[in-house]
Amino acid sequence: MKKRSIRLMLAALAVTVVAGAFAGCGSKTDEVSGNVTLAGSTALQPLAEKAGENFTAKYPGVVVTVQGGGSGTGLNLVTEGTVNIGNSDVEASKKLDKALADQLVDHKVCGIGFAVVVNKDVQVDSLTPQQIQDIFTGKVTNWSEVGGQDLAIQVVHRAKSSGTRATFVDTVMGGVDENDAVGTMQDSSGSVEKAIADTQGSVSYLAMSYITDAVKANVTPIKIDGVEASKENIIAGTYSFWSWEHMYTKGEATGATKAFLEFMVSEDNKALVEQLGYIAASDLE
Repeated sequence: MKKRSIRLMLAALAVTVVAGAFAGCGSKTDEVSGNVTLAGSTALQPLAEKAGENFTAKYPGVVVTVQGGGSGTGLNLVTEGTVNIGNSDVEASKKLDKALADQLVDHKVCGIGFAVVVNKDVQVDSLTPQQIQDIFTGKVTNWSEVGGQDLAIQVVHRAKSSGTRATFVDTVMGGVDENDAVGTMQDSSGSVEKAIADTQGSVSYLAMSYITDAVKANVTPIKIDGVEASKENIIAGTYSFWSWEHMYTKGEATGATKAFLEFMVSEDNKALVEQLGYIAASDLE
């Protein structure tokens, strides 16, 4: 009888351990809960939105909300505490006073390339950095001056708060700012695409992640110094119009925000990063 009782007790204990293990596995997705709010870069927005959907599928207790507005807006909102994460194409120190920038913690989540784009009617497939600078400062006003047809150039600028614009000025324009008195201003990637598609002779720039096959039906990406905008050329160091994508938090991230940031650079998210046209952080380090 004693042996039988011991066997029964061991069996019951085994069932309890297994049940506990399954309970632990089942509650794994419940460990993370709360709200994660992001705002800022429209170039990073598509990835943030889709990653947010995948993250909430993994952790149903979390609600992820993503808004655009530009890098400057995202950085201002996160310093104010209005959002948990400020998305930016540029480092916070380039948009904020040092005192404010020092309050933020930088999380580099991926890289992103950009391309100069033109209206489908423009007969130019490559420009030098100097030619681009001359166009965006208003020194060159006709495509015939840079090897194209006799057609007036219509410049489409991004807003001052745009991180894409800041990257363009730093990497392509040699630090020389655009002349806003020339051409028109648009505040998002979608509005830039529409303006380029609708305006003969127009030129601007867009994130490579935004330039899908559908977008290429409306606008034409062109080369810089004969080098095509591509992931391979960026990694090789032959194409300079790119930047890190930053997710800033005010102080160290905690809870659901920390979990989301870890998910952004995880192997689970890498396929999505590449699928959407971004460059995985691990490929750039």
